[in-house]
Amino acid sequence: MAQGPGSINSDCKDWEWSADAGERARLLQSPSVETLPKGGESPGNDLGATSALGAVFIVVNAALGAGLLNFPAAFTMAGGVAAGIGLQMCMLIFIIGGLVILAYCSQASNERTYQEVVWAVCGKVPGVLCEVAIAVYTFGTCIAFLIIIGDQQDKIIAALVREPEGAGVRHWYMDRKFTISITAFLLILPLSIPREIGFQKYASSLSVIGTWYVTAVIIIKYIWPDKELVPVEIPTSPSSWTAIFNAMPTICFGFQCHVSSVPVFNSMKQPEVKTWGAVVTAAMVIALFVYTGTGVCGFLTFGASVEQDVLMSYPSNDIPIALARAFIILCVLTSYPILHFCGRAVLEGLWLRYTGVTVEEDVVRERRRRLLQTITWFLLTLLLALFIPDIGKVISVIGGLAACFIFVFPGLCLIQAKLSEIQETRAISWWAYVSYGVFMVTLGAFIFGQTTANAIFVDLTA
Repeated sequence: MAQGPGSINSDCKDWEWSADAGERARLLQSPSVETLPKGGESPGNDLGATSALGAVFIVVNAALGAGLLNFPAAFTMAGGVAAGIGLQMCMLIFIIGGLVILAYCSQASNERTYQEVVWAVCGKVPGVLCEVAIAVYTFGTCIAFLIIIGDQQDKIIAALVREPEGAGVRHWYMDRKFTISITAFLLILPLSIPREIGFQKYASSLSVIGTWYVTAVIIIKYIWPDKELVPVEIPTSPSSWTAIFNAMPTICFGFQCHVSSVPVFNSMKQPEVKTWGAVVTAAMVIALFVYTGTGVCGFLTFGASVEQDVLMSYPSNDIPIALARAFIILCVLTSYPILHFCGRAVLEGLWLRYTGVTVEEDVVRERRRRLLQTITWFLLTLLLALFIPDIGKVISVIGGLAACFIFVFPGLCLIQAKLSEIQETRAISWWAYVSYGVFMVTLGAFIFGQTTANAIFVDLTA
């Protein structure tokens, strides 16, 4: 799959709308990754500073997150342990394949971010669609984060005031809408306004610790259950043959680390596709164990009655679970500004493309526009979070977009990369790569269409 850099879509018309690509690449770079300028313009050498082991850790961190809270419910929808694990294993093959394809296309196009790779390889229309999808995805994820804050705060406050489970009368300061709003205005909004988020670079370690702790507690609670937990009905098959597809959004949402994977690849000391294949395989296996442990043990503990947010199924006065809730809140508080930063940077990049103004010429208006974008983004996500009942509703929508990042765009990149190769005869391997790309696009389009339709006609209208 060797191909010279810059050989994909090198026609000037494909590049003329991307004059400010370098600035947007810098804006969208993962806060946990420090890469060198495009083209290796560094003194001494043109390689990054991240080792293979470090890259594994960063990719694991990018994959793991608050989405693991929804995995037990996904196992319920899939129809049991065997169906849930089998579905994950099948999808994992293509998830890893997509990560490797992105690394190959990043080398071929000499681009350092996900959306820039899509722009360079596939052209203007897929590039715009990709950037819009990233903005919508990050917006939806921010809504899910606020809902998670509300879920966990409800239980923590109930434990602190020793409120009985299911109490009908609640004080105004315990109201869910009030607690989410006050937390968002006091903590999240101030962290979201700054132009740079370098101060967030160490939040990744905290996020990893939190997710591992949640997984460990759920596994321990299954092995040594509390006495008040009563036996539950454990589904062993899906309610219908189509029900298993309803678990796909959660799996896609959980394993989606593709958008941040391209900067990680380019930050490596040896950014080689073969090495990267080993890195992402190791990272995805680790993520698989974490998600499977959470999904299986949470599912077997509560069965068909498990909540969309598994921590909501546990009693309020459980101290280890309360600590898990605090970890999740802390992780979400630090993750929301990062996701908002990425979405805002995409919107800023689209604005600069259409206006044709460079970053240097637009400094004064950028401050005003950034403030307006941040407040609008914040208020809209907060408003929607206050009236959407659980994270399952949001994940059912944005999980379909995650499938586009995992399957559709990498598949399109692979097809376009192979079509751009100049060969007198097409070898069998060439046809295999193109067929694989077509299959990935078809699979991703199916998951996106099915989950989006299900979300619109079932979840959102329920």
